[in-house]
Amino acid sequence: MGRQCPQCGHLSDEQDHFCGACGAELSAVEHPVHQTGVLGLRAPSEGDSAPMPTVDSTSVGGLGKGEAVLVVLRGPQQGMRFDLDPSAGLIVVGRSPECGLFLDDVTVSRRHAELHSVESGWELHDSGSLNGSYVNRERIDRTTLTGGDEVQIGKYRFVYLEAAGNSAAGTHPGGES
Repeated sequence: MGRQCPQCGHLSDEQDHFCGACGAELSAVEHPVHQTGVLGLRAPSEGDSAPMPTVDSTSVGGLGKGEAVLVVLRGPQQGMRFDLDPSAGLIVVGRSPECGLFLDDVTVSRRHAELHSVESGWELHDSGSLNGSYVNRERIDRTTLTGGDEVQIGKYRFVYLEAAGNSAAGTHPGGES
Protein backbone atom coordinates (compact mmCIF):
# COMPACT_ATOMS: atom_id res chain seq x y z
CA MET A 1 0.00 0.00 0.00
CA GLY A 2 1.22 3.54 -0.62
CA ARG A 3 0.77 6.97 0.89
CA GLN A 4 -1.11 9.85 -0.68
CA CYS A 5 0.69 13.16 -1.02
CA PRO A 6 -0.95 15.91 1.08
CA GLN A 7 -0.03 18.51 -1.57
CA CYS A 8 -0.99 16.95 -4.93
CA GLY A 9 -2.70 13.65 -4.06
CA HIS A 10 -0.15 11.48 -5.91
CA LEU A 11 0.09 7.92 -4.54
CA SER A 12 3.70 7.21 -3.51
CA ASP A 13 5.37 4.03 -2.28
CA GLU A 14 5.30 3.39 1.47
CA GLN A 15 9.09 3.78 1.83
CA ASP A 16 9.21 7.15 -0.02
CA HIS A 17 9.87 10.21 2.10
CA PHE A 18 8.99 12.69 -0.65
CA CYS A 19 6.30 12.72 -3.32
CA GLY A 20 7.65 11.60 -6.70
CA ALA A 21 5.28 13.97 -8.52
CA CYS A 22 5.66 17.26 -6.65
CA GLY A 23 8.43 16.75 -4.07
CA ALA A 24 6.34 17.43 -0.96
CA GLU A 25 7.41 15.70 2.23
CA LEU A 26 5.42 12.56 2.97
CA SER A 27 5.06 12.29 6.70
CA ALA A 28 3.87 9.24 8.57
CA VAL A 29 0.13 9.02 9.10
CA GLU A 30 0.58 9.24 12.86
CA HIS A 31 2.51 12.55 12.49
CA PRO A 32 0.39 14.73 10.20
CA VAL A 33 1.68 17.90 11.87
CA HIS A 34 5.09 17.33 10.23
CA GLN A 35 3.74 17.89 6.72
CA THR A 36 6.08 20.64 5.60
CA GLY A 37 6.77 21.40 1.99
CA VAL A 38 10.28 20.95 0.67
CA LEU A 39 11.80 21.01 -2.76
CA GLY A 40 10.23 24.31 -3.66
CA LEU A 41 6.62 23.85 -2.71
CA ARG A 42 4.80 26.40 -0.63
CA ALA A 43 3.61 24.65 2.50
CA PRO A 44 1.29 25.56 5.30
CA SER A 45 4.19 26.35 7.65
CA GLU A 46 4.94 30.04 8.14
CA GLY A 47 8.69 29.65 7.67
CA ASP A 48 8.39 28.13 4.21
CA SER A 49 5.56 30.35 2.99
CA ALA A 50 7.52 33.53 3.68
CA PRO A 51 8.75 35.34 0.58
CA MET A 52 12.03 34.08 -0.84
CA PRO A 53 14.91 36.39 0.08
CA THR A 54 16.24 38.57 -2.70
CA VAL A 55 19.79 38.12 -3.89
CA ASP A 56 21.56 41.22 -5.11
CA SER A 57 24.06 41.59 -7.91
CA THR A 58 27.02 41.61 -5.50
CA SER A 59 26.64 37.81 -5.36
CA VAL A 60 28.08 37.64 -8.87
CA GLY A 61 30.85 40.17 -8.27
CA GLY A 62 34.29 39.04 -9.38
CA LEU A 63 33.06 36.26 -11.64
CA GLY A 64 34.71 35.74 -15.01
CA LYS A 65 33.25 34.44 -18.25
CA GLY A 66 31.55 31.09 -17.79
CA GLU A 67 31.68 31.29 -14.00
CA ALA A 68 28.54 31.12 -11.91
CA VAL A 69 27.40 30.72 -8.30
CA LEU A 70 24.71 28.90 -6.41
CA VAL A 71 23.48 30.91 -3.42
CA VAL A 72 21.52 29.03 -0.74
CA LEU A 73 18.12 30.72 -0.34
CA ARG A 74 16.68 28.13 2.04
CA GLY A 75 18.23 25.27 3.90
CA PRO A 76 20.81 24.54 6.57
CA GLN A 77 23.46 26.78 5.00
CA GLN A 78 21.21 29.73 4.06
CA GLY A 79 23.17 32.60 2.52
CA MET A 80 26.20 30.46 1.62
CA ARG A 81 27.65 30.93 -1.85
CA PHE A 82 29.06 28.04 -3.91
CA ASP A 83 31.29 29.20 -6.79
CA LEU A 84 31.06 27.12 -9.97
CA ASP A 85 34.39 27.20 -11.83
CA PRO A 86 34.05 25.99 -15.45
CA SER A 87 37.64 24.64 -15.39
CA ALA A 88 36.35 21.93 -13.00
CA GLY A 89 34.26 20.49 -15.85
CA LEU A 90 32.13 18.41 -13.47
CA ILE A 91 30.96 19.06 -9.91
CA VAL A 92 29.25 16.24 -8.02
CA VAL A 93 26.51 17.39 -5.63
CA GLY A 94 25.57 15.19 -2.68
CA ARG A 95 25.83 14.40 0.98
CA SER A 96 29.01 12.37 0.62
CA PRO A 97 31.96 14.38 1.97
CA GLU A 98 33.85 13.50 -1.25
CA CYS A 99 31.39 15.55 -3.35
CA GLY A 100 32.54 18.84 -4.80
CA LEU A 101 29.37 20.49 -3.49
CA PHE A 102 28.76 18.82 -0.11
CA LEU A 103 25.21 19.15 1.27
CA ASP A 104 25.02 17.52 4.68
CA ASP A 105 21.36 16.60 5.03
CA VAL A 106 19.41 13.32 4.84
CA THR A 107 17.11 14.73 2.13
CA VAL A 108 20.13 14.76 -0.21
CA SER A 109 21.39 11.51 -1.76
CA ARG A 110 25.07 10.59 -1.40
CA ARG A 111 25.58 11.37 -5.13
CA HIS A 112 22.44 13.39 -5.77
CA ALA A 113 23.27 15.30 -8.95
CA GLU A 114 26.04 16.55 -11.19
CA LEU A 115 26.78 20.01 -12.52
CA HIS A 116 28.44 19.90 -15.95
CA SER A 117 30.26 22.88 -17.40
CA VAL A 118 29.09 23.36 -20.99
CA GLU A 119 29.72 26.07 -23.57
CA SER A 120 26.46 27.85 -22.67
CA GLY A 121 27.10 27.72 -18.90
CA TRP A 122 26.11 24.84 -16.62
CA GLU A 123 23.85 21.80 -16.91
CA LEU A 124 22.27 20.05 -13.93
CA HIS A 125 21.90 16.27 -14.21
CA ASP A 126 20.01 14.30 -11.57
CA SER A 127 21.92 11.13 -10.66
CA GLY A 128 18.83 8.99 -10.05
CA SER A 129 18.37 10.47 -6.58
CA LEU A 130 15.48 9.33 -4.41
CA ASN A 131 14.02 12.82 -3.90
CA GLY A 132 14.89 14.20 -7.32
CA SER A 133 16.35 17.49 -8.49
CA TYR A 134 14.15 20.45 -9.34
CA VAL A 135 14.64 23.60 -11.39
CA ASN A 136 11.99 26.29 -11.08
CA ARG A 137 9.81 23.79 -9.18
CA GLU A 138 9.79 21.19 -11.94
CA ARG A 139 11.49 17.82 -11.50
CA ILE A 140 14.29 17.38 -14.00
CA ASP A 141 16.58 14.64 -15.21
CA ARG A 142 18.82 17.05 -17.09
CA THR A 143 18.57 20.77 -17.91
CA THR A 144 20.70 23.76 -18.82
CA LEU A 145 20.63 26.39 -16.08
CA THR A 146 19.83 30.03 -16.81
CA GLY A 147 20.63 33.00 -14.59
CA GLY A 148 17.92 33.36 -11.94
CA ASP A 149 16.85 29.69 -11.94
CA GLU A 150 15.76 28.26 -8.60
CA VAL A 151 17.51 24.92 -8.02
CA GLN A 152 16.15 22.55 -5.38
CA ILE A 153 18.10 19.59 -4.03
CA GLY A 154 16.64 17.99 -0.94
CA LYS A 155 15.67 20.75 1.47
CA TYR A 156 18.22 23.11 -0.08
CA ARG A 157 16.96 25.86 -2.37
CA PHE A 158 19.49 27.80 -4.39
CA VAL A 159 19.40 30.59 -6.90
CA TYR A 160 21.73 30.10 -9.87
CA LEU A 161 23.51 33.29 -10.88
CA GLU A 162 25.82 33.80 -13.83
CA ALA A 163 28.60 36.33 -14.38
CA ALA A 164 27.58 39.95 -14.92
CA GLY A 165 26.33 40.73 -18.40
CA ASN A 166 23.58 38.14 -18.29
CA SER A 167 20.25 39.98 -18.13
CA ALA A 168 18.91 37.58 -15.47
CA ALA A 169 21.93 37.83 -13.15
CA GLY A 170 21.01 39.17 -9.76
CA THR A 171 17.43 37.93 -9.86
CA HIS A 172 15.57 34.83 -8.89
CA PRO A 173 12.02 33.58 -9.32
CA GLY A 174 9.75 35.73 -7.20
CA GLY A 175 12.45 38.27 -6.47
CA GLU A 176 13.56 41.57 -7.85
CA SER A 177 16.78 42.62 -9.52
